[in-house]
Amino acid sequence: MASYLRPTSLDEALADLGEAMVPPPVVLAGGTDFYPARVGRALDDNILDITAIPDLRGISETTTGWRIGATTTWSGVIAADLPPLFDALKQAAREIGGRQIQNAGTVAGNLCNASPAADSVPPLLAMNAEVEIRGRNGRRMLPVSDFITGNRRTALQPGELVTAVIVPKPARPAHSVFLKLGAREYLVISIAMVAVVLETDGGVVSSARIAVGACSEVAQRLPELEAELVGCPVDALAGRAERRHLQVLSPITDIRADASYRREAALTLIRRALAGLAERRA
Repeated sequence: MASYLRPTSLDEALADLGEAMVPPPVVLAGGTDFYPARVGRALDDNILDITAIPDLRGISETTTGWRIGATTTWSGVIAADLPPLFDALKQAAREIGGRQIQNAGTVAGNLCNASPAADSVPPLLAMNAEVEIRGRNGRRMLPVSDFITGNRRTALQPGELVTAVIVPKPARPAHSVFLKLGAREYLVISIAMVAVVLETDGGVVSSARIAVGACSEVAQRLPELEAELVGCPVDALAGRAERRHLQVLSPITDIRADASYRREAALTLIRRALAGLAERRA
């Protein structure tokens, strides 16, 4: 018979994960992807529901950055009082399903689901976010770029649990934007999506981070374009993005779009994002 566990502390959750349960329990943070993935088959998984652990929810600011608890919902992200660095993440949060999904779905759940079209991943990549992981051997940190290892695959080891996402404070004032293309405006899986974070000093770019999702097995940063934007005036960025900057992407052809369309869509979204940030900073 399947087991349902709902611990109220992190220590209790880690102890439950450490038990010799067969099969190992599925960690449930929001459940919005749990049932759709099991349509047509018996719900016989052992479940570890972490939603009753208060230390895993909420956003707090530290001297070095912000800590987003693993079970913080997307509605919580949208409602939080956060600086412009988080605008892209808030925009992505509004694209994650409808209001009911945003009220239940969680930051860590979206990361651990590791879909190539996960809306939160490009903003978190562009924010240089790290994933905090706890297990029987203590705490470890991984950049988001190292945490997601492939389509529906992560670096989590048996007995480990994502407890938070850590966003470092930028060295200079930072603004961000997220743009997504789908077959319709809302409630749709991405064809392509882009997140851009710019740090500026006196109207000039001091640091640029650009991430593209749904155009590779794992969302990708564009380091060549990022490097070329440093030192440029903020109001002269849109034309800097070129097709050669997207060579790191490996889009697929599927029911939503073919590979060449995805690549062109990503380029257009990047140019629009850069132009939009320039207008916002004007």
